[in-house]
Amino acid sequence: MTTRIILTVIGSDRPGLTDALAAAVLAAGGNWLESHLHRLGGKYVGSVLVEIAETGIEPLRAGVAAVDAIGLKVELVPAGDAEPLAAPLAVALVGQDRPGIVREFAAALAPLGVNIETMRTGVEAGAWSGAPLFRADAELRLPAGIDAAAVRQALEGISAEIMVDMADGQ
Repeated sequence: MTTRIILTVIGSDRPGLTDALAAAVLAAGGNWLESHLHRLGGKYVGSVLVEIAETGIEPLRAGVAAVDAIGLKVELVPAGDAEPLAAPLAVALVGQDRPGIVREFAAALAPLGVNIETMRTGVEAGAWSGAPLFRADAELRLPAGIDAAAVRQALEGISAEIMVDMADGQ
């Protein structure tokens, strides 16, 4: 019988970390299904979804302990089996950066029951003014009864300075 495990990883970024992690998964008989790995704040951070036989969990634990020894902290977490919500929606936001903007984004979606499946944010200099611009790209799942128009209205309610772009149905 197989199970799904999420590996959460963080460590000082350097060449070879992904290789060490992938080698530990393979050596334990696991299958690397999905990952989100990034350099963030000078650190290598991410998560990896692995499918593995129940008998491979302890060898995987031992394998990632060896990866820990080279400076990458790895934790194993059982994956959940939550059912996906109905409709997908890709959203891109651009607006003047300010403290609390991610909180405002999330708070606008929460009352609608919208799930943020992935989100990538960043701040960059504006093309014309050089003022800091906040950018967010997110993939959302909408519950039954909520459509893209409702999400747009909620997000545009954050501020008149926020531009919202959407693509549904991915």
